[in-house]
Amino acid sequence: MTEAEIRGLRDIAARMRVNILRMIQIAGSGHPGGSLSATDLVAYLYFRQMRIDPARPQWEERDRFVLSKGHCAPVLYAALAARGYFAEDVLGTLRDIGSLLQGHPDMKGAPGIDMTTGSLGQGFSASAGIALGGKLQGKDFRVYVMLSDGELEEGVVWEAAMAAAHYKLDHLVAIVDSNYQQSDGLISGIMTIEPIEDKWRAFGWEAMRIDGHDFRQIDGALKWAMAPDGKPRAVIANTVKGKGVAEMEDNPRGIRGP
Repeated sequence: MTEAEIRGLRDIAARMRVNILRMIQIAGSGHPGGSLSATDLVAYLYFRQMRIDPARPQWEERDRFVLSKGHCAPVLYAALAARGYFAEDVLGTLRDIGSLLQGHPDMKGAPGIDMTTGSLGQGFSASAGIALGGKLQGKDFRVYVMLSDGELEEGVVWEAAMAAAHYKLDHLVAIVDSNYQQSDGLISGIMTIEPIEDKWRAFGWEAMRIDGHDFRQIDGALKWAMAPDGKPRAVIANTVKGKGVAEMEDNPRGIRGP
């Protein structure tokens, strides 16, 4: 990646962060911390990695993105608006009755949402099913799914991981937004999940850990994840909850939302 390309992605991510904060402030509720920690990763996916066409949101050959940590819907909505799926002024309707933008992603709502998510772990299971369906149909689209590190405490995640390895879904990429916190506090004090890489590898995946705010590392990891070797790939991205807002960064009091 060139320095100009990195600056462009940083500008996009900054714009997304502003929109995340604005929509949550207008709504009066939401989850800013986990949305902000995932912003750089989601910006890279939508503006550099995925094969998509905002003018054809149901294009069958498109790559799919599933936000399994569905409570962080604002980061997905900010990306979709920035990419041109709908106008940015729609963001101000977050959580309104009848809005396209509900508190969790709804695939029957806003264009560009590939899976309805909310209950932790189930979005990851759905992504494995989407990837398997694509493989059975001979499609070459890729499926990217984002999980939170706290979400890895859900048993259904590991059932789906086992199935993905069994069916050799090497076009499925799991991105773990590892910001070390969940709603009730530090993950290490609630239910430790380390060593994360070893767990993915034990279930038949390849795994890599990166800095989830470094676009060069994100670029390298997602290129690595495209290897057609019969194994799904997991990218564990170390991030800062509340990234970009000094008062929120790694501050449990400033990141919680209903």
